[in-house]
Amino acid sequence: MASAEATAAQILVVLTFTYLVYTLFLRPKQPSAHKKKPPGPPTLPIIGNLHLLGTLPHRTLHSLPLKYGPIMSLQLGQVPTVVVSSSETAELFLKTHDVVFASRPKLQSSEIISYGSKGMAFSEYGPYWRNMRKICTLQLLSASKVELFAPIRKEELCAAVKSLEKAAVLGEVVNISEVVENLVEDMVHKMVLGRSKYDHFDLKTLVQQGNAMVGAFNLADYVPWLRPFDYQGLTRGLKKISKGLDEVLEQIIKEHEQAIDVGRRDRKDFVDILLSTMDQTTDPHNEQNRVIDRTNIKAILLDMVVGAIETSTTVIQWALSALLRHPRVMKVLQDEIENEVGIKRMVEECDLMKLGYLDMVVDETLRLYPAAPFLVPRESRENITINGYYIKKNSRVIINAWAIGRDPNVWSSNAETFYPERFIDMKMNHQGDFRSIPFGSGRRGCPGVHLGLVTVRLVLAQLVHCFNWELPPNVSPANVNMQEKFGLNMPRAEQLLAIPTYRLATKNE
Repeated sequence: MASAEATAAQILVVLTFTYLVYTLFLRPKQPSAHKKKPPGPPTLPIIGNLHLLGTLPHRTLHSLPLKYGPIMSLQLGQVPTVVVSSSETAELFLKTHDVVFASRPKLQSSEIISYGSKGMAFSEYGPYWRNMRKICTLQLLSASKVELFAPIRKEELCAAVKSLEKAAVLGEVVNISEVVENLVEDMVHKMVLGRSKYDHFDLKTLVQQGNAMVGAFNLADYVPWLRPFDYQGLTRGLKKISKGLDEVLEQIIKEHEQAIDVGRRDRKDFVDILLSTMDQTTDPHNEQNRVIDRTNIKAILLDMVVGAIETSTTVIQWALSALLRHPRVMKVLQDEIENEVGIKRMVEECDLMKLGYLDMVVDETLRLYPAAPFLVPRESRENITINGYYIKKNSRVIINAWAIGRDPNVWSSNAETFYPERFIDMKMNHQGDFRSIPFGSGRRGCPGVHLGLVTVRLVLAQLVHCFNWELPPNVSPANVNMQEKFGLNMPRAEQLLAIPTYRLATKNE
């Protein structure tokens, strides 16, 4: 009994000491009267508002602004945070004052996974980031480069369709999620890495696990003195995944170096181009110049692979889920493709520009199910006042793209309904339209918009044109599970299953 009392007394002493330290040194200072911060919910000592986030923070931070407004203040541990949840306010942060919010916070996950935040997605705003974005955009993501990769996409899609044809003959239930993941992974391996995927490396699983951890709310990012304890096990998990990813990337780089040394490269691919920048500085006249080394190249490659695989895969799965849940929309889409393409051949990339309803289906999917519900967080580079609210330097900024796409003030009373026809008279510009911002916007907007949209449209068009899809026994359109998991990306909570029936005419018909 005495021992238990002593332990309880020790805990009380520790908690009291912690609270005193917080009150005296760590409690956020309240701004003066003329520096009014955005409204927000009351905070608790030490954790602030972390307890409010729940398992699906994008949903929580959709409901809270209904009370506190579209520019809402949260205190996440020791990190002052601003949540933006309307298209009008998003435009202020991502366009009007874009340069102020163009940097990224330093997160433990990006420090471990992305080689000290050297990837394009998580690096701080400056000459290094600008140079890396320029290389990636010109050498992989420009419209001309995307077009050059068309044969790769066609080859991989043909292989996937043939595999699904066999399942259709047997009447098998197909794991669509797995089919799409493998298909996009095969495309990305050849487009970005210049080779087929490895049998002895499971890059897809490593990327998925890494994305889940990067997107998790890591207490150590918000209460730094908790970092040594690793209560959530994230540090151990991140280091394990980072080691696995590094082995894959090192193997890829070595193969390219060996091929260059023996002169087996007829033309340079993206990895070769990155290797050619080795040991160069981003800007020799700038005090922030940085030498491009092996870890920089790995970080950029990882960004390209993660961005290309996870976002496209997630959007395609949500689009197919919505179509299975809405047979009317599936039929309209199939009829459009059949009218333009016919029933005797597969869809070609040149057909996509003629498929207006396909664009509407993709835009509606991106509105309701953005691949990254919070985009990638930003950080203010200086003190600023927006709409009368004072936001201090180094504040975290969360853009709730999930909430913006469901705003009834913009999308009317049926904002929660999957209804592609809403876009009949509304052409979306995914690089400058703030009503739906699945790719972000401004300087830190996704540079791979064109590649992503081509991949999503082509795969989706092909799968609904080549096959009719029937839900498994005992599953009706009304009870297709549409629950999501939270992370940096927002995948389905469950794998999507369906039975394909081949619908194109055979050569003998």
